[in-house]
Amino acid sequence: MVEMKRLPIFQVDAFAAAPFTGNPAAVVPLEQWLDDELMQSIALENNLSETAFFVNEGDAYRIRWFTPAAEVDLCGHATLASAWVLFNELGHTAETIRFLSRSGDLHVSRDGAWLTLDFPAQPPVPVARSPELVRGLGRAPSELLAAEDYLAVFDDAGQVAALRPDFELLARLDRRGVIATAPSDEVDFVTRFFAPGLAVPEDPVTGSAFTQLGPYWAERLGRARLHARQISARGGEVICEPRGERVLISGRASAYLAGTITV
Repeated sequence: MVEMKRLPIFQVDAFAAAPFTGNPAAVVPLEQWLDDELMQSIALENNLSETAFFVNEGDAYRIRWFTPAAEVDLCGHATLASAWVLFNELGHTAETIRFLSRSGDLHVSRDGAWLTLDFPAQPPVPVARSPELVRGLGRAPSELLAAEDYLAVFDDAGQVAALRPDFELLARLDRRGVIATAPSDEVDFVTRFFAPGLAVPEDPVTGSAFTQLGPYWAERLGRARLHARQISARGGEVICEPRGERVLISGRASAYLAGTITV
């Protein structure tokens, strides 16, 4: 008979001031790593854009992130959710948490209800116009740049809100996903994020996208501190501050679920 494991699980709405907004992430703290196939199966069963797993390694935590379809190199909202769990459920008393990841050392600090991610910057660079991307978005951006993702810049927030992407076409592109962004009268800029190739057609709030958005908008607007809103159906508020090779990405979080899974 196969012995089943009972594991703690939390679901946290990241970049959210209240439940049912922001981006829900599952967090599974582990004492030791599970098989990769099992972690992928848990992420698929959770059916959220990301499930984070972490294991304590001395004064830090090694963290990994899985979409329902694949492991990814960097995820902001599930890191924010993991830090919230450590601070509020697992007794972490220091004001900063260090995570070890495929993308290097990541730090999360807290200031009251706000948590701040310290992530590596990914400044996007201009690239040639992609007919496939234009067809997939259904509208041509005024600028197209790329780093880990394509960054499609539009003239105003209404154009971003009106996008109705063809996810089948976007899934064929050669980047992780597509960030759509534009200036806004209400905040510095708005954004949406599409990653259908990772089984995430539209992500509610994408922390890692701000490693690319932050450098772009800081240079364009000439500001060191930027206030942004991801205008998905759930929506979320983000503060970002590019600092050379790093970007500080801040948001709040709201707990939704705490329980156990049996695997």
